[in-house]
Amino acid sequence: MWDSWSVEVRVVQHPLVDHKLSLLRSKTTPQPNFRKLVDELVTLLAYEATFGVRVNEVDIETPITMTKGTRLANPAPLVVPILRAGLGMLDGMLRLVPTAEVGFLGMIRDEETLQPMTYAERLPQDLSGRQCYVLDPMLATGGSLGGAVQFLVDRGADDITCICLLAAPEGIEKLQGLLSDLKVPCSLVVAAVDEKLDENGYIVPGLGDAGDRLYGLAQ
Repeated sequence: MWDSWSVEVRVVQHPLVDHKLSLLRSKTTPQPNFRKLVDELVTLLAYEATFGVRVNEVDIETPITMTKGTRLANPAPLVVPILRAGLGMLDGMLRLVPTAEVGFLGMIRDEETLQPMTYAERLPQDLSGRQCYVLDPMLATGGSLGGAVQFLVDRGADDITCICLLAAPEGIEKLQGLLSDLKVPCSLVVAAVDEKLDENGYIVPGLGDAGDRLYGLAQ
């Protein structure tokens, strides 16, 4: 039981995670290598993130005898990359959970209200009883990810796990505040929690703009 509605932050500690993240941070890592490293790192993070995925016990007939086994429960987990950078994490997630369904969210900040708003979405209207896994490389200010969590909860999602490569303390605090009002279990799985945000909202030391490093500059 959750006795306090806060984000459970899990930093994945593993030599391969540290190794791949170090290569991602380097400004000399070329774009094709960066994309491949993101793909590999997400698969490692997804292993930890899916620890609580819902399953059912099933009967299995082996070549020797009958036994009990485990299969993912229905409805299938829903993976939701936040456009555009979250798309670079999708293949790594689906490699581990190929039966998952996929929805998409495009979030942008309203420059007048400074609040996140949805500019595109492809999701079921009713997410009641669904476990959702949100993909966003960087949790910086928390605006986009917080808006995505709010959107999914409004549609009925009752269990949300966010997977990010990096997080800033400011973004985590933003999510904590949001979850205290939404009262929905939410986990955050990351490769590292960095020092802070700079004056431009970039994570320090960070790895730069993940979307640009994945796909090139967006003009």
